Amino acid sequence: MKNSVLDKILRNNRGMLLAYDHGFEHGPTDFDENSVDPEWIMKIADSGHFTGVVFQKGIADKYYDKKKHKVPLIIKMNGKTAYHNSEEPLSLSNCSVEEALELGAKAVGYTIYIGSEHEQTMIDEFAQIEEQAHNNGLAVIGWMYPRGKKIKSDTDKDTLAYAARLGLELNADAVKVKYTGDVESFKWVVESAGKTKVFVVGGEKDDNEDAIAQKTKEILEAGAVGWAIGRNIWQSKDPIAVAEKIAKVLYN
Repeated sequence: MKNSVLDKILRNNRGMLLAYDHGFEHGPTDFDENSVDPEWIMKIADSGHFTGVVFQKGIADKYYDKKKHKVPLIIKMNGKTAYHNSEEPLSLSNCSVEEALELGAKAVGYTIYIGSEHEQTMIDEFAQIEEQAHNNGLAVIGWMYPRGKKIKSDTDKDTLAYAARLGLELNADAVKVKYTGDVESFKWVVESAGKTKVFVVGGEKDDNEDAIAQKTKEILEAGAVGWAIGRNIWQSKDPIAVAEKIAKVLYN
């Protein structure tokens, strides 16, 4: 797939995606009175620091105005509730490519739980979405999350490298994976992804904002293009200030 499709959610080959699919996956437990409101999230997303915002279709339909908002929209195509956070997870599509296009999406995202006994079902569905999305000019991002009895560690270098490689093999334009924790081991993950770009998962809130800036330097050194980050932005006291701090490292 030509890089021009992915360039819609990159800036000089770097990117920071504001993730906000947590309400589907976790319920409102991650939110406070501000972050529970998608309109507040859109103000952050449109601050100029983000190259994409990730929504499930319902949030996009009710809060994203493709004529008004500047930040590119990424529709998360599948999801599961916290009630089904089992050892062998399965997450299936709840949105069509046609609906994502109507909502104004520039890209779609889909989770595959690598190692789950249900992984083939998700791989099959991803393959259909990938073909349809690319035929319609949308970028495709694989949320590549190792889970299941066969997975000993979801931050292990070789496990993440396998997940990233699977994204390349499945023709994803980019993958979203966890960080191994150090530059040298993560370089192997990025190399394994080949021409498929790598976004790093922001994960749970880290109160040390300087550490996030430092980690930004590390993931770039390893070859990643940037972050897919949520809670470390909208759970902070000053989300736009945190985004600006990351952006200074990311885009310079």
